[in-house]
Amino acid sequence: MPPDKDADKAGLLQAEIAHLRSDLIGLQEVDYFLERSGNHNQVGTIATMMGATDWAFAPSLMGSPDEKWRKPNESDNTIVTQKSEVALPGYGIGIVSKIPVKSWHRLELKGSPVGVLMAFPVDGKMKRFYVRDHPRSALGATLDNGWLVINTHLSFVPFFNLVQLVQIKRWVKTLGITDKSKIIIMGDLNIPVARIVRGFTWQSLATQRTFPSWYPKVQIDFFLSQALKPADVSHIEYPHSGMSDHLPLQIEVD
Repeated sequence: MPPDKDADKAGLLQAEIAHLRSDLIGLQEVDYFLERSGNHNQVGTIATMMGATDWAFAPSLMGSPDEKWRKPNESDNTIVTQKSEVALPGYGIGIVSKIPVKSWHRLELKGSPVGVLMAFPVDGKMKRFYVRDHPRSALGATLDNGWLVINTHLSFVPFFNLVQLVQIKRWVKTLGITDKSKIIIMGDLNIPVARIVRGFTWQSLATQRTFPSWYPKVQIDFFLSQALKPADVSHIEYPHSGMSDHLPLQIEVD
């Protein structure tokens, strides 16, 4: 019989999740019951592999980014959790946590009105295509231990992603956590300059080139804190595994 490619991918994912041994994982570019990825709830699947009871998926768009899609509206469930009924298929970001989550939060981020030219491999050659942007979001988890963790995936359009990051930093102030040492922003920020990402009041907790994973040239994935410094955390590096075009960025906090 031919090899079961889906089983191989699931086994590889299971091995990588076990290797990371994380209490909390932030996910970007995940599918929720999309045909292109086998009609799976990818965030829920990872939660099962981790043995985590709490997870949430925040759709940035309804439908597949490869096909016809629309913006989420008021009738959509924009934070799908383990307690939710099955929602409409979508694409977006997620958080999986072994630490109990007291509450979930979402911030809507508008997509850029203009796209950019991007290069993709086609038949062994790099070809440029015009790619339009789509709505984004930030997903926040207030944990039982008093921490607030925010995950996001910002626009690939320069300057527009910086505007989105500033919005998230302002949003943090409204979520009720006053201990700045227990607030972290994480995710794919699509901004390759750490000094710009930090701004004046935030620190980048881990320095590592993360993209592309097979030959990392830039860091566009970050952990940000207003109070913690790199010396306050342990940064754990992993090699390219074939699971993603980004390297995992991982820190351990006491």
